[in-house]
Order: sequence, then structure tokens, then C-alpha cells
Amino acid sequence: MLTVQQLCTEYKENPLGLGVLHPRISWQLHSDQRDVMQQAYEIQVSTEPGFLSLLWTSGKVDSDQSNHVELKKLRVQSRQRYYVRVKVWDTQNRVSEWSDAAFWEMGLLEVKDWSAEWISAPLSELDIDAEQCPLLRRNFKVDRPLARARIYVTSLGLYELELNGSRVGDSVLTPGWTSYDHRLQVQTYDVTELVAVGDNAVGSWLGNGWFKGNLGWDQRKHIYGNRTALLLQLHLTYEDGKEEIMVTDQHWKAAKGPILMSELYHGETYDARLELSGYSKAEYDDHTWVSAERISHSKDILIAQENVPVRRIEQIKAQRLFATPAGETVIDFGQNMVGWVHSRVEGEQGREVKLLHAEVLDAEGNFYTDNLRNAKQTVTYILKGGGRESFEPRFTFQGFRYVQLIGFPGNVSLEDFTGVVLHSDMEQTGSFTCSDPLINQLQHNILWGQKGNFVDVPTDCPQRDERLGWTGDAQMFIRTSAYLMNVAPFFTKWLKDLSADQLDHGGVPFVIPNVLEENQHSSAAWGDAAVICPWVIYQCYGDTRILEQQYPSMQNWVEYIRKQGDNELLWNTGFHFGDWLGLDSKPDSYIGATDRDLIATAFYAYSVMLLRKTAEVLGHTGDAARYSELHRQIKQAFNEEFVTPLGRLSVPTQTACVLALMFDLVEEPARTRTVAKLLELLEESEYHLTTGFVGTPYLNLVLSQAGHHDAAYKLLLQTDYPSWLYQVTKGATTIWEHWDGIKEDGSFWSKNMNSFNHYAYGAVGDWLYRYVAGIELDEEFPGYKKFRIEPHPGGGLTSAKGELESRYGRIISEWKLNSEQMEVLVSIPPNSSATVYLPQATLTDVLESGLPLEQSIGVHSLEQLENAVKVGLGSGDYVFRYS
Repeated sequence: MLTVQQLCTEYKENPLGLGVLHPRISWQLHSDQRDVMQQAYEIQVSTEPGFLSLLWTSGKVDSDQSNHVELKKLRVQSRQRYYVRVKVWDTQNRVSEWSDAAFWEMGLLEVKDWSAEWISAPLSELDIDAEQCPLLRRNFKVDRPLARARIYVTSLGLYELELNGSRVGDSVLTPGWTSYDHRLQVQTYDVTELVAVGDNAVGSWLGNGWFKGNLGWDQRKHIYGNRTALLLQLHLTYEDGKEEIMVTDQHWKAAKGPILMSELYHGETYDARLELSGYSKAEYDDHTWVSAERISHSKDILIAQENVPVRRIEQIKAQRLFATPAGETVIDFGQNMVGWVHSRVEGEQGREVKLLHAEVLDAEGNFYTDNLRNAKQTVTYILKGGGRESFEPRFTFQGFRYVQLIGFPGNVSLEDFTGVVLHSDMEQTGSFTCSDPLINQLQHNILWGQKGNFVDVPTDCPQRDERLGWTGDAQMFIRTSAYLMNVAPFFTKWLKDLSADQLDHGGVPFVIPNVLEENQHSSAAWGDAAVICPWVIYQCYGDTRILEQQYPSMQNWVEYIRKQGDNELLWNTGFHFGDWLGLDSKPDSYIGATDRDLIATAFYAYSVMLLRKTAEVLGHTGDAARYSELHRQIKQAFNEEFVTPLGRLSVPTQTACVLALMFDLVEEPARTRTVAKLLELLEESEYHLTTGFVGTPYLNLVLSQAGHHDAAYKLLLQTDYPSWLYQVTKGATTIWEHWDGIKEDGSFWSKNMNSFNHYAYGAVGDWLYRYVAGIELDEEFPGYKKFRIEPHPGGGLTSAKGELESRYGRIISEWKLNSEQMEVLVSIPPNSSATVYLPQATLTDVLESGLPLEQSIGVHSLEQLENAVKVGLGSGDYVFRYS
């Protein structure tokens, strides 16, 4: 049976408040048959769920496209809900029933749609401390039955909204972090069920957040502004068809709330004695409150929510309560996580209790916070007394595994403490397991590194006084992240901020959103995120629009580089981070030994190559030809500068070899000599890496691409320093910033820059998925429309399994090896196809589900290669066995 399922609009199921003028619809086919390929589709759009009248129909379209089908001719309107359904025909002329209806709802699309005013708490009238978080509220009446109610809201700072005593929505840290001077996200909430006929009230907490609070290691504040504010519209649609709007204006009131201090780095202080219970209920007496102040701030910067929101994703039970040698009372949650602790406590009024957060214990087993630098990561709660109380923060988050308890009365119980994990609510799409438990723990650490650092922006670390969207870290990890989770909306939003913060001359700041001082921009491998990240999203999700949107930014970055060097072909000027944290660096230096001019020119060439490919995809033939010639010239200049006439790379480091090979900058005989040099360097280090941030992501990929899978496995499986598994043997549950964050004697690498949740080196996951499991996309058919499954057993592993929820459905590649038989299990979703390589197989020996290959349904082609059997497959589940 053929069915259409998983309808989504702009990656989201039934989204509210969409801001895309030409929405794209995607769906998946499901079938109990093999070899299913879509031949045609029909889309219908209506403004009512029964489709009794149609607003728009595509008619029957002969196409196998089921991903990002743009509704180009549909004209959308603000606040309108649209229902959509799809049916398809396959290549066997089977036709599906209409899919279940899905919907999307537009937000406020134009500035003129806003009648609300920005309001803020008048600090002088309230006698409010600058750090204290204010509350805002307003009563309103509803005099007849409602059909629907929507709130459109954003803030300067962070907000949490309540209506009639109930929390509105489940997002946290809203409206998120964007380039606030240019872009500010608006959230949309369906509050129909919360609004009552009669008296109502709406209220909001406001916090400093990224807008007003402390950002960066220089203790800077008020980077975007010095006042928090709220902008809100409540649209009421009555059953009789009439509408009414309640907005933020002079009728709102303000008061100081119980949050005395709230900072992302430092934590939160909450005085429960100051609680204004029921403040968001209609019956609340607000006569002591003062009128909110209307302030002037742009509405031109307002955009609909683009990213998925940050939410409470999961809870972790406290694992252990113990006293350290120093006498500290500490809870171990067993996992380095990002979020906060939900706590319960009972005691007398005015008692102050504190939770201090840390990632690790020191060598003696004591609570360790030196690596937090100036970040206090402390939650303080002052009891109101009179019974059991529970609390958790609102406008902060911590990076921690351990929590020190201070001031808690009586016997502390583990059951009173729960870890709440926060991150952007990205669908988890990929998994990897194998027969080696250490590698499985490494995979776990990679995933948790992503969870902890994808909190609305791709941060470098989530605990110390930094937590910034470093461009280099993002581009190094993006391919791995796109396997583990659906990161397309996440990076779509972040890349628009990159474009907004990009300098007039095309340079790219080190961090996005940019909160650093002037002249901190445009390092090679960091600024190249402007080109690399859009290309990876296009490849992994088949998303052409992100290339269209980012193309000017991509061009501006390349043109910036072109103007930097002594000529247009070498980038040999300016500041560069180089191979950051490379182990071959000089003493007291963070920068590895690889020549920074080589790194810069290599990434210059790579960005130009990707820009040329982008121009080809978008049909910009003139640009494609121009960048193709520029790439040829850069490659030639690279060889003249860094390769001897006999083909030897002049910079003898692991990273130099890796970049030259990964970016295809050397031809024969230089390629062979570079591979040989890389292997020689690995042998000299006894198969330990010396690479830093720049070389590490590509190291294993380059070795496997050159056919040296054994060397890649040797690197992976090392358990002593420096290696990925060294961290695992030291008890890591996330990826570290430094290979020796904790040294073999238990001491620490440093106090100043030693994060234990830093995802960059987790980029080795890319190799696990693409080579060990063997799931690899086809560049000519992005989004896994066509793909390759080519597992590479080795390293003593007896099994490995990779799963990926692609845009077309679930892809599975699993292999099992014993002394007598190899088994490969493959799953290919409908409307896609794959080429499968069965390692060390011969055609005559392979059976698929017990049948010879030529008799197997779904097999399109067969070929015997030197070391494998190549099989072209349509969709379906397959089981291959051979001796």
C-alpha cells in the first residue's frame, strides 16, 4: 500500500507564525513494497480543513520531487491558516489516497500589522535595582465566545509569558539570540484554550539574557541595550467573525519581581518572599503597580521565528550524593549536561540556599570551578517558609555535571534534585553503535556535546564566561551535527545572522552574533563558515533556498579574501587562528605548527571551489566560470608556494598534509608523496594525532579516502593521550576542548581555557557515519535522494550500525562479521535509491534474503569490483549474506 505521511512545512509539522512568503512542502512515502519511486504528485491547499473549497491546487505534476516543493503561485496573508494535503503516483501507476491534512499558519508579515508598542518597566518609579527582573501585566475582557486567540510576542531581553495563571507555551530563553540590531524573532502562540469569556489577565517576566546581560570574557554588558522591554499583540477572533486586538501599551502595569539577579553566565537569585502570587490572574490586585513606560524601538527588525525553540528536552536523575575531601556537599548527575536543576527544599523563611555548578572534580575529588573563569554559575534561592518549596531558574543556564549544595537544611535527599536538559528542540535523526563500548561512549559524548552547545546558537562551550557562536567550531562540526539532528532550521537562522553581522568589506566576525570588539574578524577556517555551512546544509537536506539566501554573503567572503593577500591567489596577510590548539604548537602558544599562510590559502581555495559549485546549482553560469578559473589559479599558486618541484609538501605537519589532500590541492606525484608523508608522520607519533581544530575534522576522512582505513582505525582506537578514547577512559561524557583537559596524573591543562564540553573534536563522528557505518550522500543528488552505502569493517570491530532519518525516510546500514559470514542489512526509503558496496564479496557468493542477487526484487544493477560487489538498489529493506 502506498501512503503519504510526515507532511511538513519549512521542516516543521503544523507550524504557527510562519514568516516565509513562499512556503515549501515536504512529505515522505511509505510502502510495503520494494523499489517504490514517485512519478507524480498533486498538492491541494485550502483555508478550511475539509477541503470543500480549494484556494490553490498544483494539479497533477509529473515529478519525483517530494522534498521542499515550493508553492510559488500561492499568495499568503498575515495570520491566515492554510491546510495542505498531498497524493502521489508511483512509477507502477499506483496512486495513494490523499494524505491526512497538515497545516501552517502565517505570522505577522509586515510592520503595518503591528499596532502594539514597546513597553518597559519604569525603573526610577519602581525603585528597582538594575539587576532585578521586572514583571508586566494587564487585564482585559472577552464578552462572547471565541473561535481562536493568538499571541504574537517578542522582547528586548528574555521573556516568559503567562495568561490567567498558566504558562504560555513551553519554550525557554525566548525570543532567542539573533543579531539584535538587525533581526529579532517573534513567537506565535495559540492561546484559545487559555482565554475565558469574562475577565482575563496576561503577564510577563523579563530577564536580561543576551540583549542586556553579561557577554564575553571582558565582562561587557548592555551590548544591544540597557532596558528590557516587551512587545505583544493578542488577536481575538470571535465565533461571530469579529476580531479584537489587545496590545502592549500604556494600559499595562509594572512591578519588581522576585528575581533579584539573572545572568546567563552567573546564574539567578530568587527571593521567594517577594513572590507576587497570581499576578497573571484577572482577580489579582495590582493597585500598587505602576504604569508601564512606552519606549521607542524599531519594529523593522521583527522576523517570524526561524529556528526551533529551546525547550526542556529531558530530565536526568541525580546519581550520587557525597562529601568531598574538602567537606563540600556535592551531587553527581553522572552526565555533563546543559540546563539547570529543579530543586525542592523545606526550611524557615529567609534561609538562603545555593547551587554551584561545575563540570569536573579535581585530582583530590574536590569541587572544581577554576575553568569557569569569571562565570559564577550559581543559583540562589531565598525561602519564603511555611512548607515544601520547589524552584528552578528562568533566564539562565549552566554547563555542569556536579552541583555543590550550600545552606540546605537537614538531611538532603537525592530525590529532591532533577537535572533539566535544555537545548534547541532539534529532531534527533541519526545514531551509531558498534561492537566496541569505548567507541559507543565516544558517540554518546559527541551527541551530548551537540546537545549542550546547540542552545539557539552553535556555542563553543556552555559553562565559562564565553558561550559564543564561534564560526570555526560551527563549520568544523556542521556535517557531523547534520547526521545526529535536523539542524537545517537552526543553521538557517544562524547563517542569516552571519549575513547581518558580516562587515561591509565582506569580512566575517569570529563569533556570530557578533559581540566582540572591533578588528576581531576574518580568520581563515573561521570566516569560511560563510561558505561551508550553507553548502553542507544544501548537501544534507537538498535545500537550494539556503544557497540562494546566502549567496551574496558567500560571494562577499570570497571577494574579501581576494583583496587580502600580496596577490589575489595567496592569502598571506592578517591574523589567523591557524591550527588552533594543535599539539605541535610551540610552548605557551595555542597555535599549531602548520604555516598559517598555507592554512589560509587552502581554505581560500576550498571556499572558492564551493562557491563555484553553488553558482552552478543556482544557474549562475558566468559566476561559475569565473570562480572555476579563480580556483584553478589559486591551486596553481598553492603548489608554487608550498610544493617543491618534485612534489614534496614544504610544510611537514599532519594538518598541512590533511588540508592539501582534503581540499584536492595537489596532483600526482605530489598527492602520493603527501599521503606517504602523512603516514610517516603518524608512524613517528605512533599513530597519535598532533592536529588541532583545523586538521582534526578531516584527518580520518583523508586517510580513508586514500585507502588507508587501517591507519584511520588505529588513530580512532588509541586510548592513551592524545586520542579521542583517552577522554573516554578519563570518564568524559562530552567532548573536551583539549586532548589533555585532564592529564594522566589527574591535573588540569589550564585554568583559563579548559572546557569539558566543546564539540569541535567530535567531528570525528563524520567519519564514523560515512566510513565505518558507510552512509554517504551523493553530491549530485543532495538530501540523500540518491546515496551510497559502503561500510568499511576494520579495527577489530565485529559489527556497526548507522541510522539516519533523511528527508525521504530512514536509512539504515548495519554490518555484522563473524569468522564464517558477513551480513549487511540495508534500508532505503521510498522515493530514493542507493548504490551499495559489499566489502570483500564476490557475486556468486552473495545471497539477498536467501536469494541470488539476480533474483532479488529491487536490484537494478550488479558489478564485481576488485574488493567489493557493487549493487544498485531501489527502496526497501535488504539482507545480504556471504562468506
